[in-house]
Amino acid sequence: MTNSFRASAQSGEFLITAEVMPPKGGDPTHMIEMAKILKGRVHAVNITDGSRAVLRMCPVAASAILLQHGIEPICQIACRDRNQIGLQADLMGAHALGIRNILALTGDPVKAGDHPEAKSVFDLESVRLLKLIGKLNRGVDANDKPLTDGVTDLFPGAAVDPQLKSWSGLQRRFEHKLEAGAEFFQSQLISDFERLEKFMNQIASGTDKPILAGIFLIKSAKNAQFLNKYVPGVNIPQAIIDRLAAADNPLREGMKIAAEQVQLAKQLCQGVHMMAVKREDLIPEILDLAGILPITC
Repeated sequence: MTNSFRASAQSGEFLITAEVMPPKGGDPTHMIEMAKILKGRVHAVNITDGSRAVLRMCPVAASAILLQHGIEPICQIACRDRNQIGLQADLMGAHALGIRNILALTGDPVKAGDHPEAKSVFDLESVRLLKLIGKLNRGVDANDKPLTDGVTDLFPGAAVDPQLKSWSGLQRRFEHKLEAGAEFFQSQLISDFERLEKFMNQIASGTDKPILAGIFLIKSAKNAQFLNKYVPGVNIPQAIIDRLAAADNPLREGMKIAAEQVQLAKQLCQGVHMMAVKREDLIPEILDLAGILPITC
C-alpha cells in the first residue's frame, strides 16, 4: 500500500487526521467501524499507544488491522512501556506489516492511568526515538550495527504543544525534534489560536514540515471543565464554557465550535488533527460544517 499521507504531507496539501482508540480486549469491531466512517474524510487515522497510560490493544496490531481495511494508520509509539530493544523490534515489525507513519511519543506517566503500580521504562524519550527511527531507516540499529535483513522506510512524526507555558522550552523541544528527523507534527488540543499563530510565526516559520492543529470536540460545559481540571496544558476559555452551558443542544454547539476552530487553523497551519473521544462518527459532519470537502485520491 502506498503512503498517501506522506505524499500529501510533502506536497503541501492541507492535511486532516483523526484519532481512534484501539479496543480494550480482543475484538476490534468498534475501532474498525469508527475508522471506516472516517475513510475518505481524513488522510490517516491515528492509533493511540496507551494514551493516558490506560490499557488498550497494541498499536502495531491495531494499525495493521486498519491497513487490512484499506485505512492508512499513523501508529503512535510511546517510550513508556518498552526498552530500546522492544522499540526497535516493534518498529521493524510495523514496517514489515506495511505500516509507514509513526508518531514518536515519550508517553504519559503510569500513575495517571489504570495500572498505577506498573513499572515505567522510559529507556528513551521522543527525541531519541526519532533519532532511532532515522537509524533504522538508514539500515543500522541503535548500536550502529547493520540491519542484516533490510532497512525500514518509516515516516516519523512528533507531538508539539504550542500552548506550553515555557516559550523557550517549546522552541528548544521543537527544534530538537526537527533535528532528530520529525517529518510532521501533530499538536495537543488547541484552545488559544492567538498562541498558535504566535508559534507558527515565531518558531515554526523556518520549517516546511507540516503542523497539524489539535481540534477537540468538547461535548458540554461539564466536559470543558473536566478538561481544564484534569488535562495538563488545557485551558478552555470561559466564553466557550458559557456558550456550551447556554446551548439547548450542547453537543451540537460543541460541533459548531470545533468546525469554527478548523476554519481558524486552516488560516494558520497545514492541517488539523481531529479528536472526538467516543464520538469519532461526528468528525465527518464537523468537517462538513467547516467547509472541508472529502479527500479525493
